[in-house]
Amino acid sequence: MNTIEIADQIASQQGLTKAAAKQAVETVMTAIVNAAAQGEEVSLSGFGKFKVTSRAEREGRNPATGATIKIAASKKLSFTPAKAVKDALNPVPRPASKKKTAARAKKK
Repeated sequence: MNTIEIADQIASQQGLTKAAAKQAVETVMTAIVNAAAQGEEVSLSGFGKFKVTSRAEREGRNPATGATIKIAASKKLSFTPAKAVKDALNPVPRPASKKKTAARAKKK
């Protein structure tokens, strides 16, 4: 799913034009990026948290030559999903109720 598809879905569900929905999606993304650039954590209730994490300078290898190179320190934006998102991605199968099974056995 991309920005246009998300905007289309918002437009159809909220009765907006596609252009207005796309602008809304882009505004949300810009707000998240701007907050992250200032080192702020962005928390969206029921969805998750965006947080800036730092990566230290480290050594790596040039795959073409095998030479050791230094990879500069950098920052990245990490996302931690909320419990609701984790549960939606990993549903727990519900065991069959023993009461219903016992009731069915009595009927037979």
